[in-house]
Amino acid sequence: MDLRLPRVRGLLRGPRRLLAAAAAVVVLAGAGTWTAVAGDDPPPVHRSDRVVAVGDGVRLDTSYFTAGPAGRRPAVLLAHGFGGSKADLRDQAEDLARDGYAVLTWSARGFGESTGKIGLNAPDGEVADVSRLIDWLAERPEVRLDGKGDPRVGVAGGSYGGAVSLLAAGHDDRVDAIAPAVTYWNLSDALFPNGVFKKLWAGIFVNLGGGCGRFEDDLCRMYQRVAESGKPDAAATALLDERSPQAVADRIDVPTLLVQGQTDSLFPLGQADLAAEAIRDNGAPVAVDWIAGGHDGGDLETDRVEARIGAWFDRYLKDDASAGTGPAFRVTRTVGTGSGDGEPRLEGVSADTYPGLGSDPRPIALRGREQTFDNPAGANPPAVSALPGIGGSGGLAQLSSLGVGVSLDFPGQHAAFESEPLEEDVRITGSPTATVHVKSTKDEAVLFAKVYDVGPGGARPVLPSQLVTPVRVDGVGDGRDVKLTLPAIDHEVESGHRLRLVLSSTDLGYASPAAPARYTVSLKGGLTVPTGLGDTGQVAGLPAWVWWAPLAGAAVAAVLLLTARRRTTAPPPDPALAGVPLQITGLTKRYGKSGDRYAVRDLSFRVEQGQVLGLLGPNGAGKTTTLRMLMGLIGPDGGEIRVFGHAIAPGAPVLSRVGAFVEGAGFLPHLSGRENLELYWRATGRPPEDAHLDEALEIAGLGDALARAVRTYSQGMRQRLAIAQAMLGLPDLLILDEPTNGLDPPQIREMREVMIRYAAAGRTVIVSSHLLSEVEQSCTHLVVMDRGRLVQAGPVAEIVGTGDTLLVGTSTAVDAPLAEKVAALPGVASAAVADGGLLVRLGPDGTARDLIAELVRLDVPVESVGPHRRLEDAFLTLIGDPA
Repeated sequence: MDLRLPRVRGLLRGPRRLLAAAAAVVVLAGAGTWTAVAGDDPPPVHRSDRVVAVGDGVRLDTSYFTAGPAGRRPAVLLAHGFGGSKADLRDQAEDLARDGYAVLTWSARGFGESTGKIGLNAPDGEVADVSRLIDWLAERPEVRLDGKGDPRVGVAGGSYGGAVSLLAAGHDDRVDAIAPAVTYWNLSDALFPNGVFKKLWAGIFVNLGGGCGRFEDDLCRMYQRVAESGKPDAAATALLDERSPQAVADRIDVPTLLVQGQTDSLFPLGQADLAAEAIRDNGAPVAVDWIAGGHDGGDLETDRVEARIGAWFDRYLKDDASAGTGPAFRVTRTVGTGSGDGEPRLEGVSADTYPGLGSDPRPIALRGREQTFDNPAGANPPAVSALPGIGGSGGLAQLSSLGVGVSLDFPGQHAAFESEPLEEDVRITGSPTATVHVKSTKDEAVLFAKVYDVGPGGARPVLPSQLVTPVRVDGVGDGRDVKLTLPAIDHEVESGHRLRLVLSSTDLGYASPAAPARYTVSLKGGLTVPTGLGDTGQVAGLPAWVWWAPLAGAAVAAVLLLTARRRTTAPPPDPALAGVPLQITGLTKRYGKSGDRYAVRDLSFRVEQGQVLGLLGPNGAGKTTTLRMLMGLIGPDGGEIRVFGHAIAPGAPVLSRVGAFVEGAGFLPHLSGRENLELYWRATGRPPEDAHLDEALEIAGLGDALARAVRTYSQGMRQRLAIAQAMLGLPDLLILDEPTNGLDPPQIREMREVMIRYAAAGRTVIVSSHLLSEVEQSCTHLVVMDRGRLVQAGPVAEIVGTGDTLLVGTSTAVDAPLAEKVAALPGVASAAVADGGLLVRLGPDGTARDLIAELVRLDVPVESVGPHRRLEDAFLTLIGDPA
């Protein structure tokens, strides 16, 4: 996962000011050339780039943006995320400049073109740099001043940049408003929660920074010490504490908009809660906004959040009392399926006051005897919750909002306590709590607590947002009571579902004791869940329709392979279909739980061995919904799917013969391509020899690149690595959803060859794509869908070359109303406007001669009539005019 959060462009007044900020800012000669940046609307944006010397030989690369007429205006400092640079903020800066702000962006120490070592927002480093930049703004004639040397200024940033905005407000009393996003309040608590080392995220941090040597020496030594021991010490905690906003908690008293991600195992919602409480206690206005995305993926709601930040600054920097700053608390929820191709629909629910993480507590009884389980030697194999690095638009955390469970707890390595089925829906908003009694054969125990939502009938448990609470407990040789505060979530548990409290001895993302131990855990009461926004929330504004990036490849395979072990009640296999990769019969899926709106309706088709089948259709045709049912991720409302004669249901064993790749697959960037694939396969629990790793890699054609870190890969190489991951085990049926997205023409050609090579050995490939010319070259057969129904199926040559579709050339352009008249003619099935004329599909009783006569009668300026042969033309004819 890239900590820059690039789509959150720019997301991200204490009473004292750093003495170091008094140092003069030196603008190096040779910089400062003004350039005009053309926008969609006037006024143009002017940008000047300068290198600023801030002392100790450190030079910061900056950009300054203004627009509109002369005159003074408030200023905004935009700080980038970890691993990024000022370039990530250009779009946001230009937007704010057009809105009447003077905007300054810069690359932090150690990033972009700036020099110096990374100090993780050290008070005398990165934070002092902000004060020096404010000094520079105070000298600009375009910037509004509150007093001599005191510009009217706000600071915003995401992740790493969000923390520096908080720190700047605590260290420099000239900061007037801030908007930090998806960031931390206490860095030691984020990386060492409850004394447990968050090893994977810490490793990613160091990797994104360019390696340990790019950090200040004391930070590098601290990381190496903790990574080697697997346990944070007091010195490490103190070092991170002093670089955390919490260190200046009593000095942050400016209007603060806190945007925090619900799908974030790096900086979870609790970090924003601590910030909100402290800043509110200082008497400053505070608003909290929980977005759908975060460092683990999901939707970052960029446009909405940027608009809210703009309104926040309008109110508190421009003093515009009419600016709507939004509610004190807002949370984004997934509320069903939208009108597109199975995408979730997001809506905001708000409250007039921020409820915190424990409001309106509701007790829920748990049952379960005292249980004993092991911490295995080397803490291996580890349980799986979140997988840092698998983020982007998809990610594991996004799946739980869609009712897909992808966590793994190994038998003998965890205890579980479960409630009775709930009698009514319960909306959890905040942090559940529970108390347990813990004993250990060692003096300490490390436990990982999580609460699952368990559906009726043994449905696979869902871990909301894939979040887990680690806790290190000392002095438990004779036993002691431990209060657990579970991660903050916003999650609805439906009536009939159960809540399951699990305590595991291991987790993939964290360091556990290497020495074997045995833990004994018993309940000391039930579970308490906060329900402060269960029924009283008010829908905030209009619903936001969002693009749901399909499931990350690793997550899909985890679902397919890990759940394949579960026994399911399914119809017996059909021996007559044992050699048929896929047969779909009468498949139907409605939107929501009832009603007459269908995502897929009465769909039937068959795929044979050796075929490369293209699944085509416009947005909203039902393609993704069909693929999700095929992969066992959701169940149909009618009909059935059989793979090699076996009926598909969640956890069906035959799914082990299916491989899937969907857009947005993620990898651990610091590992090589081969290491990523090996780690993924180990997570499935299947024998290494079953992976057929070398065969899959040969088909994918990655060559020597397998030994390099994935962060060095091009987009095309990442796509091929994702395809190789889906090919592990050489599944007989391979499903690819938009495999060529983001690739250039040579990379697309390579991807085409990969698919053809895979099917050449008698295996079957199903590919969903919008690139019709590519489908025409790589696929042997097609299924065309529209509005959830089958339009046509058959060989590509048959569909493309069908004789009942004619291209009518015209001397002048044809408009849509005329095309509609042609479509209504006797013997015409459909007509659509095309380049140079019309595409007309004849009905069973239509002929070219009759068509020409009717066109002449309608005064259509016909120049030529002939058959067409392009898939694009055939597709447009089959689905009609999309307008």
